[in-house]
Amino acid sequence: MTADRPQDAALSPAELETLRELLGSEREQTMARVASLSRDRDDIVESSSLVATDDEHDPEGSSTAFERAHVQALLDQAHRHLADLDTALERLSEGTYGVCERCGRPIAVERLRVRPAARTCITCAVVGR
Repeated sequence: MTADRPQDAALSPAELETLRELLGSEREQTMARVASLSRDRDDIVESSSLVATDDEHDPEGSSTAFERAHVQALLDQAHRHLADLDTALERLSEGTYGVCERCGRPIAVERLRVRPAARTCITCAVVGR
């Protein structure tokens, strides 16, 4: 919370602009991560297709399968984060960014600085678990 803004007040135009830039930067980083993980996944798939392995009986097969699954899980996570960032940017354009989706109260600017795609306030995030 900033010293000049009560916790229940809406975000100021300056705070919104700072958060818009943060969302854009995080989106660029996430897209780069998606591209990198996609290349890693493609490399794993390509290298495993070059050799005739039987994952079940080949001692290296299980580690290749694990590596492929691990990279895919990271890629899925990055895609979800990208979707969350896109939703946050849509909410920013609609004027609903920074408002808790559960209780309707403002989300603290400190939380948004740390988790710019946050959809809930701290209270609802803790209670919602």
